[in-house]
Amino acid sequence: MKNIRTILIVVLLVAVLVFVKIKFLTSEDKSAGTSQQGKLQIALVTACVAVEEKLSNKIIVSGSALANEEVMLVPETSGKITAINFKEGSKVAKGALLVKINDADLQAQLKKLQLQEKLATENEAREKKMLDVNGISQAEYDAVLSQLNTAKADIELTQAQISKTEIRAPFDGSIGLKNVSEGSFVNQSTAIASIQQTDPLKIDFFVPQKYSSLIDVNDTLDFTVEGNREHHKAAVFAIEPKVDVSTRSIHIRAMAPNRSGKVFPGSFVSIEFPLGHAENSILISSQAIIPVMKGQKVFISRNGMAQEAKVQIGFRSESKVQILDGIQKGDTIITSGIMGLKAGTPLKIISINK
Repeated sequence: MKNIRTILIVVLLVAVLVFVKIKFLTSEDKSAGTSQQGKLQIALVTACVAVEEKLSNKIIVSGSALANEEVMLVPETSGKITAINFKEGSKVAKGALLVKINDADLQAQLKKLQLQEKLATENEAREKKMLDVNGISQAEYDAVLSQLNTAKADIELTQAQISKTEIRAPFDGSIGLKNVSEGSFVNQSTAIASIQQTDPLKIDFFVPQKYSSLIDVNDTLDFTVEGNREHHKAAVFAIEPKVDVSTRSIHIRAMAPNRSGKVFPGSFVSIEFPLGHAENSILISSQAIIPVMKGQKVFISRNGMAQEAKVQIGFRSESKVQILDGIQKGDTIITSGIMGLKAGTPLKIISINK
């Protein structure tokens, strides 16, 4: 009986010791877990300091090069082509005869009318002498004079019809590839060739509405053509007086000399448009900007904690953004590690970028 009591006491002591041990280990694990969890909450980030700098404002947009003048040559009348007087891709002068359409019937009609005019002129001269001596009435003379005027009008009409069989260059320019040959029958819908004036060239592009007040006629810009690093100059000569409602942008047209002929109409161009300078602008890295529903925001490091700040941005450069409102000079702005950041998150800045 005494042995049994002793065994029970020993078992009870062992059970107590095991319970205490388990409780201690559980508490230790929870403490370790809490400590580990606290370490994970600290975000490792990089940052930059908001500084004031002189900002050269400019925008970079894309555009197109257009011919100063461009026309598709189309005949005004139907007929067979009897002569093509241009070489494809050559330069032509204004007024040069480029294409001639058969006008044999009109030329024959013109000769007939010229003979009728000659006869009517002689009749009018005789009747005028008779009228001067009261040999005929004024009504008889007026009838003869009307015949003469009618003959002259018919000649002018025929000459106008003959001119429609001639296609002449409307301006100095370069003619493109022809779509017809001598002997082809053409009508008013036949496209014969295009003629373009490529010196100077028009440069067409669009800029956002917010920059419209900063652009004026005679402002200069630089542009490059895709596949060519050479820089070209142009000057604004026309601005569309309305905003495109679909893109909220302004249509602008500039003029550029093209004496070398290296820039072809229809080319894609990249345009760099200077908009002046801004003194003492607060600039931060563009990586720090986070788009939100109603604008942009950044995270600021204050007292080792993340703090949100909504900002209003201005001009952009290749790597920096102008901040108009929302932060101050000297603020430490988080530039990386911002994914998943929330206000109040503890921060550890591992590097500060310039």
